[in-house]
Formats: sequence, structure tokens, C-alpha cells
Amino acid sequence: MLCEITMFGVKFALVFVASTLMVFSSCTPFYVFGASENEAVAAVAAAEENIVLCYDAVAEADAAGANVTALLSKLNEGGELLSRAELAVDVGDFDSAVVFANQSRALLDGFVDGVGALTEEAIEESYLGFLVNVVGSGAGAVGVVCGGLVVWRLLKKREETGGVAE
Repeated sequence: MLCEITMFGVKFALVFVASTLMVFSSCTPFYVFGASENEAVAAVAAAEENIVLCYDAVAEADAAGANVTALLSKLNEGGELLSRAELAVDVGDFDSAVVFANQSRALLDGFVDGVGALTEEAIEESYLGFLVNVVGSGAGAVGVVCGGLVVWRLLKKREETGGVAE
């Protein structure tokens, strides 16, 4: 009769385990690991620095003659996320601030490299356009001079023959 399991024993064991878990869980401190204000401010500052670098790259691409419309759209999205991060810091929601700042940085990751390639392409296109204009203008000038010489020779020959076409 020592190994006999009764319904009372099972219920008692369940109640004992449940009450033991409740006691130990209430005695154990519950920590929420959130972002601190310093972490949030640092994340926002890094995202802001990234936005400034991207903006400078877009301004350089625009000065080179590149079409920056799509780039500005993406830069605006990153700026909106940065604005949300700054607002979250202002209201004390540091976890959200870090999340928004990291989303802004992730959105614009590799942005400067892509803008650099677009800038180089715009510079090459403007150089090619300049080259075509110079060569085209030079060829046009040579054509005008040669045409003028041909007309002059024809008129001179006509004058030598007395203006009579035979």
C-alpha cells in the first residue's frame, strides 16, 4: 500500500507544484530590458548623421545633373523615421526611439554608394554631351568653311568663263 496513487495524492501534488511556482515567481524580480535614454539619444544621433551624409550625396548628384527624384523620396522616408525617433525620445519612449532610428539607418544603408554611382554616371553623360557638342560644332564649322570654299571656286570658275554656261 505504499505505492498506491490516489486521486487525492495527484491533486495535492498539483496544488503543491502550482503554489511553489507562484511563490518563487513572485519573489524573483521581473526585469524589463529596455533601451536607456543614452542608447536612444545615441541611436538618434547616428541616424541623423546618416541622413546628413545621404543628403550631401544627393546634393552632389543633383549638382552633377543626375535625376534625384527617386533618391529624394527614399531620403524623405528615412527622415520621417528619424522624426518619429526624435519624437519618441521627447516623450520618453526610448525603445521606440531606438527602433525608429535603426529603421532609418537600415533604410538608407548603402544609399551613399548608390548615389555615388549615379553621380559618376551623370558626370560621364555630361562629359559625353559636351564632347558631342564640341565635335559637332567643330565638324559644322569645318563643313561651313569647306562649303564656302567650294561655292567660291565655282563662282570664280564661272567668272573666268565669262558667266556663260556651255
